[in-house]
Amino acid sequence: MDRNKPRLLLPANLVNLAAVTTDALPIPALRNQAISADVLRLDKTDPFISGNKWFKLHYYLAHAMETGNNAVLTFGGPWSNHILATAYAARKCGLASTGIIRGEQPRILSATLRDAAAAGMQLVFTNRQSYARKTDPAWLEELLQTYQHPIIIPEGGAGQTGILGAATIARFFQGDYTHIIGAIGTGTMINGLLLSAAPGTTIVGVPVLRGYDAWQPSSANDDKTINFRLAPGYTFGGYAKHTPELLSFMNRFYSDTGIPTDFVYTGKLFFALTDLLTRDYFPPGARILAIHSGGLRGNQSLAPGTLLF
Repeated sequence: MDRNKPRLLLPANLVNLAAVTTDALPIPALRNQAISADVLRLDKTDPFISGNKWFKLHYYLAHAMETGNNAVLTFGGPWSNHILATAYAARKCGLASTGIIRGEQPRILSATLRDAAAAGMQLVFTNRQSYARKTDPAWLEELLQTYQHPIIIPEGGAGQTGILGAATIARFFQGDYTHIIGAIGTGTMINGLLLSAAPGTTIVGVPVLRGYDAWQPSSANDDKTINFRLAPGYTFGGYAKHTPELLSFMNRFYSDTGIPTDFVYTGKLFFALTDLLTRDYFPPGARILAIHSGGLRGNQSLAPGTLLF
């Protein structure tokens, strides 16, 4: 696929896309290696619609607006950056939003859910057993009927619509990179990059969930000129889990680079990148681009003072 396709449909000023930069990564692991590494700072676009979230939501929101639908509905946990981003993006697009939230309603809402509610999102709490049916066609039809036929956005903005949105990320970096590395949650961003990266690029995915050691890209991304490699072993206990080692690394990485990370995705990504560099994973002459996919507000769930930033 031509990396300049698909095109963006929504007004660029809904988030600050002009703030996206490609910066050199001054990390110690690069010293004395014939390798260069940059970072695409998608985290700079918006404090609420952070990082890759806008891109994954883009075509879902555009479809809602083009069809005259005035509402979207999606799924997520109490600290979901996707829930937060959907709430604020929908408000900016003039759409109502409903979030199906995993778990019973707590006495005190998380900071993420308080912000989502403040943006106008209707929060609907459901037990974990029901939430597990989030891809069940019968339940989705029931939700359509109950909430007046909203556009349903899968958890994390997944699905081919989200992949097409993630493919537009390639429009925001310049450079002839041999390797692009990013975190894998739903895999939507990595699948999108496989659609839009330049021929000859190797895409490296770092899973942040347990059980993804054999994850493979969507069959729709069957471009033999773009390579894919999985770099497992950096989940630190699983999705949204962390260890003292990871938190210590995040503080050290910030001290070295001035770049804040989150413990769900990008902390694990940059830990993996640093470790892979020490293991000679990349060949001499490699030109690496790491995708900072945002999500920093999730750090609010940590105890104050845990992180330096």
